[in-house]
Amino acid sequence: MNERSYAIGVDFGTESARALLLDLRTGEELAVSVASYPHGVIDELLPASGERLPPDWALQDPDDWKLALERSVGGVLCDSAVPPAAISGLGVDFTSCTVLPVMGDGAPLCTLPAWRARRNAWPKLWKHHAAQPVADRLTEVALEREEEFIARYGGRISSEWYFPKLIELWLEDRECYETADGFIEGTDWIVWHLTGRERRQRCTAGYKALWSPETGLPPVEYFAAAYAGFDRPAEKLGNSFLPLGSRAGAIRAEVAARLGLRPDTPVAVGNVDSFASVPGAGVSEPGTFVSVVGTSICDMVVDRKEVRLPGITGVVKDGILPGRYGYEAGQAAVGDMLAWFVRHVAPPGAGHASLERAAAALRPGETGLVALDWWNGNRTVLADADLTGVVCGLTLHSTREHIYRALLEAIAFGNRRIVENFTEHGIPLTEIVACGGVANSSALLMQLFADISGLEVRVPGSKEVPARGSALFAAVAGGAFECIDAAVAATEPPTARTYRPDPTVRETYDRLYSVYRGLHDLLGSKRVELLHGLKQIRLQGSAA
Repeated sequence: MNERSYAIGVDFGTESARALLLDLRTGEELAVSVASYPHGVIDELLPASGERLPPDWALQDPDDWKLALERSVGGVLCDSAVPPAAISGLGVDFTSCTVLPVMGDGAPLCTLPAWRARRNAWPKLWKHHAAQPVADRLTEVALEREEEFIARYGGRISSEWYFPKLIELWLEDRECYETADGFIEGTDWIVWHLTGRERRQRCTAGYKALWSPETGLPPVEYFAAAYAGFDRPAEKLGNSFLPLGSRAGAIRAEVAARLGLRPDTPVAVGNVDSFASVPGAGVSEPGTFVSVVGTSICDMVVDRKEVRLPGITGVVKDGILPGRYGYEAGQAAVGDMLAWFVRHVAPPGAGHASLERAAAALRPGETGLVALDWWNGNRTVLADADLTGVVCGLTLHSTREHIYRALLEAIAFGNRRIVENFTEHGIPLTEIVACGGVANSSALLMQLFADISGLEVRVPGSKEVPARGSALFAAVAGGAFECIDAAVAATEPPTARTYRPDPTVRETYDRLYSVYRGLHDLLGSKRVELLHGLKQIRLQGSAA
């Protein structure tokens, strides 16, 4: 450890940025500051023109990210007595795949007056699902051509990833595509803003852009077969990607002054919020299922071996931690789905706390309901953004509380399905480590995770696990630790709560899960045209 004994991590989420100041000697979180994005998620009207966005669009404003960065970092420095000279480094993570077109100097295209009224010039948020037809076409061609790379992604390409969003831009607004010099992840762009240097990292390249350190991108012939004329896949992405924990550069003097940091403060290459959560939660070894439970769920597993199992969203060597294969899975609607219930179904004035108390008073199986948690599509194991939510078993006796509990159970059933997919394919799991806003606020959901999966669930004593992980990578980039494993060992957070499976409810949940699994396979695979058809009818009605 050098004399700089503190690090800052900034977690750029869906609605806000959260900065954390970490003491690298003790692992203590000295200050946390949260700054909301003024525009939040842009999914109805484009701010510059008032244009109504099509269904499944989700954009953001890069100026919101810069403002939130300044407010959150400034906040932790104001709330602590740590001098700027003691900061070992600054690290950032981002929701992903959140991508934006930029000019050669790093200026986002949407910030230029001539382009502000063009929706494709704006950053596309991770949950921008309008590119699903492109993802379907890319998957179809990869399977037809028996492309080797597709097995690394469970056999399907997601609309949330890089190339579906880039090709959507190429198809819809060729002028915008040609004008942009690059199409870049938000996490890499914010590092560019901080340092003045474009430094892309291997993590998002591997998980979101189909890149491999051994083979690079899929062949040009594959892309051209899917979309004739799209034959320069690396043109907006580049071919140079740095390992996690690398130093991207130092903070530019102009930006350092606004943040309250020294211009020589090292900046780590960017990261993904969920992946940074693995070291942030104190996890570095195989056997642990790390679940980041928030707006959506991202699940991560590390292992010493590579297994190309179906239904995951990627396996990448060194993608989460060096020297290990990192696996990603997840669920697309969690906090979003529960917030929908509060807005549209719950009685006026009811919040999550009161609904959870009422749901917790119900016995397992008492509702007679089983739901499919596909309010935002299915991320794993079906990887289908066109699937939609289902509630089965409704009667005249069903209540709001019954439905709310069924939604919580559906999240836990989806969690079990993903855990089983790993164990069935030779990756054993012995515990769940859950973090994120919902993991900290919903004791009922965490107990359901334990009861339904049969695994012990541990919640770390930190509410800012992604930012904590980014601070650790910043400490490595700044030289405070030799490697990320040493940083994890020195700063492992305490356990706040542990949830153990209740054996008395196992049989009931096994029966309910059997119903869930039957509906999952029927509506998500065997008769997938039913829910797809409903979505098409809705989209056609919206366009009328």
